[in-house]
Amino acid sequence: MTKPPLDRHALGRRLSKLANSSASDLLHLQQPGDFAKRARRIGLTGAPGAGKSTLAGHLAAHRGRDRRLGVLAIDPSSPKTGGAILGDRIRMDELAGNSELYIRSIGSRTAHDGLSDNLPEMLDLMDEFGFDEVLLETVGVGQAEYAARAQVDTLVLVLLPESGDIVQAMKAGIMEMADIFVVNKADLAGAQKMATNIKRISALSRHPEGEWRPPVLLVSSSQPDTIAALSAGIDRHQAWLAESRKREALLLARARYRLRRLIERRAADAVAALDAQALEAPLEQQLDQALRAIRRPG
Repeated sequence: MTKPPLDRHALGRRLSKLANSSASDLLHLQQPGDFAKRARRIGLTGAPGAGKSTLAGHLAAHRGRDRRLGVLAIDPSSPKTGGAILGDRIRMDELAGNSELYIRSIGSRTAHDGLSDNLPEMLDLMDEFGFDEVLLETVGVGQAEYAARAQVDTLVLVLLPESGDIVQAMKAGIMEMADIFVVNKADLAGAQKMATNIKRISALSRHPEGEWRPPVLLVSSSQPDTIAALSAGIDRHQAWLAESRKREALLLARARYRLRRLIERRAADAVAALDAQALEAPLEQQLDQALRAIRRPG
């Protein structure tokens, strides 16, 4: 069945409304629907400067030729003003002209996990608008991979040659988080050595029979065949995921993340609303007042 044309203006308005919604506002918005088809979710994460935006643009151009594809690129918001540069859309301008491809930069706002406030609701909205696939690019902070893991089906960790990221990845346990490792800017010196090190470390991890074994791919935006190889790797992981029971666990993790973020934001609002007199009371009374505010309907 042919999809109706993408209403970009309606989608933009709905995304803006969600981006600007408080935790209390969410309680009054429509709950996630049981959509006939949910978009495949692909996450790109890694350290700042790893080339995630450029890679996302090339990957979207490759995969968006035969499907409705959305790109949600999260930019860091200023802790002082709350504003965001939103430069990812600027770096992806070459994708303009594809009526089935939608690109949106989103400020991280109060989120400190590489994602954005109300992101689960935004991803649900992409399902509502009939997207086949969504690319999610994280801010790129130390713990981003943990939060992004539950929000996407396939998580791609982007690393740079000789950047030292692999040492940090080992410490953070990212070897168990990523579904695909990408050594980006593979034309730079040290790329092959980096890939070899990742493969060596990955080989030390236990992979039970039938479990997914993350491939290590050398990718360069100037080499279209490497973008195609990454796209094929994503397809292989999606096919494996469809045959495994991992998707149910992912859906549960997403539900837990949504609730936890809502509670965290309600708690932050409740504490911010306490006046000086309340904060001078015994701690137990402060906590009791804050908990009452959290439970109070928005």
